Amino acid sequence: MAFGINRKELKEWKSKVHAGEVAFLTHYWIDERFPGCDTVTKAGCADIEKLIEWGKKHGLKKEWIHQDPRFPHFDLFGDIQYRILREEGEWEQIERFQLKKQP
Repeated sequence: MAFGINRKELKEWKSKVHAGEVAFLTHYWIDERFPGCDTVTKAGCADIEKLIEWGKKHGLKKEWIHQDPRFPHFDLFGDIQYRILREEGEWEQIERFQLKKQP
C-alpha cells in the first residue's frame, strides 16, 4: 500500500518515465517482506538500456528491475535508497520522508 504522495506527483513521475528520463518517486509503503523499511523510492525510466546503465552506476543489477511494461523501475530501500537519492541530489525527497542515514 502506497501513501504520502498526491496525484500530481504520480502523474509527473509517469510523464518523466515515459519521456525516457530517470525519474524518482518516493512514498510511504508497508510490506512485511521488508521489515524496518517504511518508504520505497521507485527509480524509473521507459528506456530500459538507459535504466540498466544508470543502475550499474549505482551498483544495481539489471535483474532487479521491476519489469512493469509501462513503468519499468528499480525499487530502492533503506541505505541504498538514501545513498542513491543523495548521489542524485534528490534532497527534497530525503528531507520530506526523513531518510537521513541512521548512525
